[in-house]
Amino acid sequence: MSASPSNVEIIRAHYAASAARDLDAMMANVSPQVRWTEMQGFPCAGTWIGPTAVVENVFSVLGRDWENYRFELQTLIDGGEQIVGVGSYHGVYRATGKAMQARVTHIWTLQDGVVVAFEQFTDTLLVRQAMTGTE
Repeated sequence: MSASPSNVEIIRAHYAASAARDLDAMMANVSPQVRWTEMQGFPCAGTWIGPTAVVENVFSVLGRDWENYRFELQTLIDGGEQIVGVGSYHGVYRATGKAMQARVTHIWTLQDGVVVAFEQFTDTLLVRQAMTGTE
């Protein structure tokens, strides 16, 4: 019998699935009652409950509105039940054709190997500038 993956391994697998654009694998270890919070000022701002709401209100919207939208992981910090992912968002907003790169931090909370909460912190001004075509 193999050992269960650690919390940091679960989040690393989520990011690998994200890079591969595999939504099913991204949501594999996410609680049916997950509280997923996208930062105020971000295009998908709000707290979404459950994987279906997250996919519909976050990942589907980003895929629809942005070309080559992606998160590039720089650092994972293992805090036991809380894992912090630090990196950058990249993409081109389809309506304006303007590229965006913004630093981001994700805070993940896990219980018994399942993601129960997620919170995002990013420079929403840089995202908004790409969306409006302004500097």
